[in-house]
Amino acid sequence: MSDKPEPTVRLSVFKTYKLYVGGKFPRSESGRVYEVTDSKDRPLANAPQGSRKDARDAVVAARKAFGGWSGATAYNRGQVLYRVAEMLEGRADQFTREVAEAEGLSRAKAAAQVSAAVDRWVWYAGWTDKIAQVAGGANPVAGPFFNLSSPEPTGVVAVLAPQRSSLLGLVSVLAPVLATGCTAVAVASEDRPLPALTLGEVLATSDVPGGAVNILSGRTAELAAPLAAHQDVNAIDLTGAPAELAVELERAAADNLKRVLRPADAEGDGEDFTADPGIRRLTPFLETKTVWHPTGSLGVSGSAY
Repeated sequence: MSDKPEPTVRLSVFKTYKLYVGGKFPRSESGRVYEVTDSKDRPLANAPQGSRKDARDAVVAARKAFGGWSGATAYNRGQVLYRVAEMLEGRADQFTREVAEAEGLSRAKAAAQVSAAVDRWVWYAGWTDKIAQVAGGANPVAGPFFNLSSPEPTGVVAVLAPQRSSLLGLVSVLAPVLATGCTAVAVASEDRPLPALTLGEVLATSDVPGGAVNILSGRTAELAAPLAAHQDVNAIDLTGAPAELAVELERAAADNLKRVLRPADAEGDGEDFTADPGIRRLTPFLETKTVWHPTGSLGVSGSAY
């Protein structure tokens, strides 16, 4: 008989992720989780299945953070976004593994997606103090006045992340919201939420104020409905909403005249997130303030409309 010990058989201990709300990592209010699998249907981890209450809590956190984030200088917001890129770069190996498993990519292709996501943060960090010059300006008027228009953040933005592009797509829709001074409640890809939940861990260790970004996972339709109808949400990005759901959400968003960014196609999957993003995702979440100021000897102060 052999004296060698029998090999030990052990079960893998899968990580149970948490939501990212208000700068903290709570469990779902309902206590529910769901199994996340890779592209070959092998179990990877457990993700929290957020509820309507979690969505409402995330909006409260985003509204609370809005004053401080929107009141920060554009230059400072750029520094914070660049810091996120630095932290993401430092965890590139982990993100590469998660993206490869989630999307069924080779390690090389997943690494390229992660690199593009880092570059996307840097791109929008550079735009924070430049978008005002592009979206605003001086307006000619018939009278002794200066007439100046300047863009301002619209408020709390609900973001439905792309369903297939688990990291690059998420960053592409989330970073411009932050760059403009808005705060965000992001709903991660339903079947591929792990890179988004790990991004929450990056944000928590960066300089992003708690509540400026909130990340939920779970059933997209269940989380999107209360966000679209919420009276304290000012805008919604429907990129990750299937066509039929998007129509329902648009109707709900009309109740308080939310700004709505419609998906490129049924699930946002037709959009090439590797392409130059330009500024088209910056302007939908800006509102224009116009200030009139007298010139010459008029003895009245300026007014804003």
